[in-house]
Amino acid sequence: MTRLFAGTPFDIPPRCDRCGELEESCQCEPAGPERLPPEKQTAKVRVDRRKHKRMVTVVWGLDPVACDLAELLSTLKAACGSGGSLQDDEIELQGDHLTRVKENLRKLGYKIAK
Repeated sequence: MTRLFAGTPFDIPPRCDRCGELEESCQCEPAGPERLPPEKQTAKVRVDRRKHKRMVTVVWGLDPVACDLAELLSTLKAACGSGGSLQDDEIELQGDHLTRVKENLRKLGYKIAK
């Protein structure tokens, strides 16, 4: 049987980087930091006014190791329909989205600090 990508990395089954076994039969523990479930984390949300009267919604107080901040940022950006970025372990969203961010964080299971 001839394959389109014969002899290329697309044709070779993936192997574990640590033990060299096929990924299906690898017995290594999964790599990466342990993630805390959202129910065990408390997020703090505030709205800041920046120069030129621009409003920014800031989510802070989450552990950057125990939480995938980049994934949470993209989820909140999509929910709010705005841009945003990660700044010093804080999520910043462009605009005043306080209620929408709190609502979405609750839906994801996070506790919100008062």
